[in-house]
Amino acid sequence: MDRQKEMSYKDKIDLLKLPQHIAIIMDGNGRWAKDKGKLRIFGHHNGVLSVRDVVEGGVNLGLKYLTLYTFSSENWNRPKLEVMAIMELMVSTINKEIKNFMDKNVQLNAIGDLDMLPKKCYEELINAIKTTSKNTGLVLTLALSYSSRREIVHAAKSLAIKVKSGEIDVNDIDEKLFESNLYTGDIPDPELLIRTSGEFRISNYLLWQIAYAELYFTPKLWPDFRKEDLYEAILDYQKRERRFGMTSEQVN
Repeated sequence: MDRQKEMSYKDKIDLLKLPQHIAIIMDGNGRWAKDKGKLRIFGHHNGVLSVRDVVEGGVNLGLKYLTLYTFSSENWNRPKLEVMAIMELMVSTINKEIKNFMDKNVQLNAIGDLDMLPKKCYEELINAIKTTSKNTGLVLTLALSYSSRREIVHAAKSLAIKVKSGEIDVNDIDEKLFESNLYTGDIPDPELLIRTSGEFRISNYLLWQIAYAELYFTPKLWPDFRKEDLYEAILDYQKRERRFGMTSEQVN
């Protein structure tokens, strides 16, 4: 996509109707590499370039929250060499991106079963989160070793423990209290969910949080996705009528 088209998309976006939180399922790294006769890790390396460009696009727009499905709990079942290569790539990428995050005022966050990460990867991640914790711009959340079903079960267990200890009464439990016990308890729900690679699945991602999100699917593989594509998805989102169960007349 050329520069003129990028500016055309960006200039058409109504910044007053910008979704404050966008979630992305970054799919297609492996297929992208296979199409080029390369190893899957080659696709993951190029996927990092897409992350950098999309984050820049979010910063340019003034987006408040961006959550990326980086590594699912199910991904641990992939071939060991690929998993190790992804973890090594993650460590090197986090190290390289800290300066960029600081320059762009990006605050790094992470959700998921982080204790399952290799020690070095976990330490680098926590260090980056602490280093960027005072930044006040875009909050970039990485969903790592993440499973939405596990997250929901974890929240249910947390509430059960509080009921058992007498900290809360079972009748105190409502949607708001339940949400506060999710990994995303201090983050607003996504208003737009983007999935690349032409697949039409949610894949165990933010199942509770996307109850009223607008879904946007694109055939582009993740390594080919750039900020221009993000702008296009936002424009599509802004054309939709968000009714939240009400009628068009009530919304308008």
